[in-house]
Amino acid sequence: MEEEEGGVLKEGFLVKRGHIVHNWKARWFVLRQNTLLYYKLEGGRRATPPKGHILLDGCTITCPCLEYENRPLLIKLKTRTSTEYFLEACSREERDAWAFEITGAIHAGQPGKVQQLHILKNSFKLPPHISLHRIVDKMHDSSCGIRPSPNMEQGSTYKKTFLGSSLVDWLISNSFAASRLEAVTLASMLMEENFLRPVGARSMGAIRSGDLVEQFLDDSTALYTFAESYKKKISPKEEISLSTVELSGMVVKQGYLAKQGHKRKNWKVRRFVLRKDPAFLHYYDPSKEDNRPVGGLSLRGSLVSALEDNGVPTGVKGNVQGNLFKVITKDDTHYYIQASSKAERSEWIEAIKHLT
Repeated sequence: MEEEEGGVLKEGFLVKRGHIVHNWKARWFVLRQNTLLYYKLEGGRRATPPKGHILLDGCTITCPCLEYENRPLLIKLKTRTSTEYFLEACSREERDAWAFEITGAIHAGQPGKVQQLHILKNSFKLPPHISLHRIVDKMHDSSCGIRPSPNMEQGSTYKKTFLGSSLVDWLISNSFAASRLEAVTLASMLMEENFLRPVGARSMGAIRSGDLVEQFLDDSTALYTFAESYKKKISPKEEISLSTVELSGMVVKQGYLAKQGHKRKNWKVRRFVLRKDPAFLHYYDPSKEDNRPVGGLSLRGSLVSALEDNGVPTGVKGNVQGNLFKVITKDDTHYYIQASSKAERSEWIEAIKHLT
């Protein structure tokens, strides 16, 4: 695969499903005009040549793609030869940015299609005074919220569900939306952000059809439920080991970063989530289905700083250099982290500094 064919449209980490064994691995993706290349990360650098490439000509893209219950932020690409690729982003914004750029690259020869995308991308905005959390809180309110009840569809009964059309009615009657179309847009966002889940053939089918606008059905046969009621129960033992308080803060920033292990000092890509009130930085293993952090650190009283870019800094194992920073916690534990660019490094350092 030639490296130099056209400029780079976007690059960064995505988690990819393996072809033969369906395991999930973080790869460094580089989007060019007609190809999406992906690289393995070895010792904090991308190993050349690329591990593989996806030819975009004749590709179809599905986003959002909800085929994996525990991985809500997927993009699915299907090549002309019907090979399917599943790629996971670290946040809804990142997923949509990738989907937007990839779709643009697929339709590069059709300006009309690209313009249509721009309009879609820019029209999908939540009014500034409405927060999704506020809507969800009100939906749960026992006096004026939405009451889930058992509903039948094609001979099966689904407990604790509500109808698509009832949710649209509720959003309008509570002045969260002015029209049914606006309410459908809002309901789609609630679904994308994982507050709602489709249940049963009708609503699941709408998602698979992959039309950005028709994700949520304003329909009295389409069933939905609150996402929480599907959360897997955690055994009490596991609950104690990770305090719920740590994870109760508001998410300020999230993204994929490489981190040096404490014991073996090997570098692994982790999904980092920065929360405030209380201030914590947690990291997750993106190859696992599990939604619990594999580690975390309290940021109160901690220090964060950039490490020098020329040469391998002290404390860093292997030939890893560039875009590194270090967090030292109050109890003097050192975390070595690598961003994928200088700009990304300074964004993370600034965001962490605000909370220390």
